[in-house]
Amino acid sequence: MVVKVAINGYGTIGKRVADAVTKQDDMEIVGVTKTRPTIEADLAIQKGYPLYAVAEEHEQGFLDAGIPITRGTLLALLQKADIVIDGSPGKKGAANKPIYEKAGVKAIWQGGEKDSLVETSFNALTNYNKAWGKRFVRVVSCNTTGLARTLYPVQQKFGIKAAYVTMVRRGADPRESKKGPINAITPVLKVPSHHGPDAQTVIDGLNIFSLAVAVPTTIMHLHCNTVELEDKNATTEDVLALWDATPRIKFVEGGKGIVSTAQVMELARDLNRERADFNEIIVWKDAVTVQDGVLYYYQAIHQESDVVPENIDCIRAMCELEPDNMKSIEKTNRALGIE
Repeated sequence: MVVKVAINGYGTIGKRVADAVTKQDDMEIVGVTKTRPTIEADLAIQKGYPLYAVAEEHEQGFLDAGIPITRGTLLALLQKADIVIDGSPGKKGAANKPIYEKAGVKAIWQGGEKDSLVETSFNALTNYNKAWGKRFVRVVSCNTTGLARTLYPVQQKFGIKAAYVTMVRRGADPRESKKGPINAITPVLKVPSHHGPDAQTVIDGLNIFSLAVAVPTTIMHLHCNTVELEDKNATTEDVLALWDATPRIKFVEGGKGIVSTAQVMELARDLNRERADFNEIIVWKDAVTVQDGVLYYYQAIHQESDVVPENIDCIRAMCELEPDNMKSIEKTNRALGIE
């Protein structure tokens, strides 16, 4: 079976998921949508993706720009799809749910939408089976995905009494030049930040407290994590061995010159990663420490790309292509060149 996938919103996440889908042998892209004739619309055409205007009022803009859109709009595209990836800007995708319901397609939203919108939230490592056969699912945010990948195996192996996380968030994505902060550090004054409660939607029984601040960078997010373990005999070496065996976690070392997110992204370029993306969660190996039953570590999140493989695995679960989450993760990783 080959699942037909539509992308509604060919932007930061949508274009990456579209390219990831084309690398799988059990799914294919049947079309993508845009509201405006941007450079990404040109690139979609160049890559051979059928391009649709989201709605009729957007069609003339493409015609005036000389961009050949496929006849029809999102509604026509959905008639060709089994499932749609909603790549709308955060908090705007919820309005599309009635459209998807009427079209009779399955749908995946991103972490900017609320958990209450869907049947379940999703992380491939932690709750793959909960998305099995479901119609409406949300892949949790980039930060929540990062927390799930490192905290879940620790919870399963050593037990977690409490996790305290502080997220140093990028102020905007690289192309968002109109956003800030520019010369400030801005605390998120809602306490806890939404990240902890969001992690609880995909990790049952997790006791977590979260804070967040936004800083003037566009590169990555950085998490400072303190975790009280139930197993007081766990060692630093035990945690490192556990994470080394966990998919989608990549170690870097300050001792080898990776001392900031700038060097992390330079490493992505040196490794010839597509778009200089890191789908993995970055953990500083030489900073991981377990002391008196408390685990301390830093991790970095490439906000543009860590959820991309999660969307692929979510398609497999919802469309009942592969019942084993680890087999799906392995298949996705192999196709995307994830270590």
